[in-house]
Amino acid sequence: MLEFKFDTQMLIAGENLDEDEINDYIRAHFKGDSLLAIGDPDLIKIHFHTNEPWQVLEYAASLGEVHDVVIENMQRQAEGLKG
Repeated sequence: MLEFKFDTQMLIAGENLDEDEINDYIRAHFKGDSLLAIGDPDLIKIHFHTNEPWQVLEYAASLGEVHDVVIENMQRQAEGLKG
């Protein structure tokens, strides 16, 4: 069984986005692993394994426009089921 079952990915479009601040906030406020928060002041890509992807989405939406959201259930994939 996986500790964190949802592979959560999204893009955040906005202004003056700071990948380091976003990375630090996610690490401090949400349980998970495999975090990537990379991009530039106008567009950030988030990749994060968590059990509460909706919390990450809510935070991301507070920063800008969220799009290209992908949430995959890695537990189902590990069991050979469609994610």
